[in-house]
Amino acid sequence: MDLQLKGRKVFVTGSTRGIGLAIAERFVAEGCSLAICSRNAKQVAETARALEAKGAKVFARAVDVADPKALEAWIADGAKALGGLDVFVANASALAANTTPEEFKKGFDIDVMHMFTGANAAMPFLEKSDGAAIVTIASISGVEDYGYGESAYGAMKAALLFYMKSLSRKVGKKGIRINAVSPGPIYFPGGYWNDVEKNHPEAFRSVVEENAMRRLGKPEEIANVVAFLASPMASYVNGANYVVDGGHTRRIQN
Repeated sequence: MDLQLKGRKVFVTGSTRGIGLAIAERFVAEGCSLAICSRNAKQVAETARALEAKGAKVFARAVDVADPKALEAWIADGAKALGGLDVFVANASALAANTTPEEFKKGFDIDVMHMFTGANAAMPFLEKSDGAAIVTIASISGVEDYGYGESAYGAMKAALLFYMKSLSRKVGKKGIRINAVSPGPIYFPGGYWNDVEKNHPEAFRSVVEENAMRRLGKPEEIANVVAFLASPMASYVNGANYVVDGGHTRRIQN
């Protein structure tokens, strides 16, 4: 299926590993220009070179998305370098799994406020686009309590989903669509579930067994849904939360 994304300018936060990298690679495959960022300057440079080798025009910068000024500058400078902004993907996460005040604040600053700051900074450019979309990466932890000790993470993802829905109703009249993708357990080398597999094998096996498909997801399976939601193929999808979890959750999605 041609998603009609060729030539679009796509900005992806936290885009040098895992889900964020898979999202960036998926948009490159669709013929998009990319703005990427993460806190690790070396990873940013390496990822930019790899994406450019695939024929993409790339604007890359090391950015801490918890720093509003740095995030705003990345968006403004990236839009200038690429000639606009059509899609903003808020992917970066603190992965704040513990129930401490510090983890709650870190989750709020990164998971919630980076979406807020990024969306506001992107809005003037999105208003000029004929294919404007924002996709935020939430989590099934934002809609269902798993008891894995991730209260801060789930609470911040729940807040993110509410903000996404509220903003989608506000800017939908401008032709700007905003949606969320909520992944279930996603496995990739060096990621959270890889660490669980190594250090807590029994917990890892139980998560696999709980999943209806008896496996964890892959980053590219999330990226495929993100690309669809950002594309004209999803032109009437706005304010939705797409759960991509292999049937891990027990609730009926609505």
